[in-house]
Amino acid sequence: MSDHLRHTAILTTLVLCSSAARAGEPVCSKRSDSYVEQARELAVAQPGPHEGAGTTTAYPFFEQAAGFDLVFRQRALHRGASIGEHRNDKDEIYYVLSGRGELMLDDARREVGPGDAVLTRKGSTHGLKQLGDEDLVIVVVYRRAQPADC
Repeated sequence: MSDHLRHTAILTTLVLCSSAARAGEPVCSKRSDSYVEQARELAVAQPGPHEGAGTTTAYPFFEQAAGFDLVFRQRALHRGASIGEHRNDKDEIYYVLSGRGELMLDDARREVGPGDAVLTRKGSTHGLKQLGDEDLVIVVVYRRAQPADC
């Protein structure tokens, strides 16, 4: 198979997998190779997680990686959006890339902005609300209960 045809086949598979993932369909063509993903190709509009307010955009990186036990997701909280207050069932990290937000962490409130990293431990309660005119963009990292394999 020529390089052009091989690249076309790979691209077609990635587009189909991304489309199925966005539609909430199970996708069983997992990848075991190393690869690069582009945020603009993964963007999914979603309501605020954990019964939060408003609209967010999620970028679920590496969802097709076989045996990969980390969730690595970028999320943009648009004007007025929030991640609802909830109790963690695992350790989780939020890293603020841009914008401003109000963090509630174990009943304490504080403002967060670019460069702030938040560690929420299992059993901790937290929520996050976007402030101001600029989207609050964060990266969220945590371990999956079990790697997503088919």
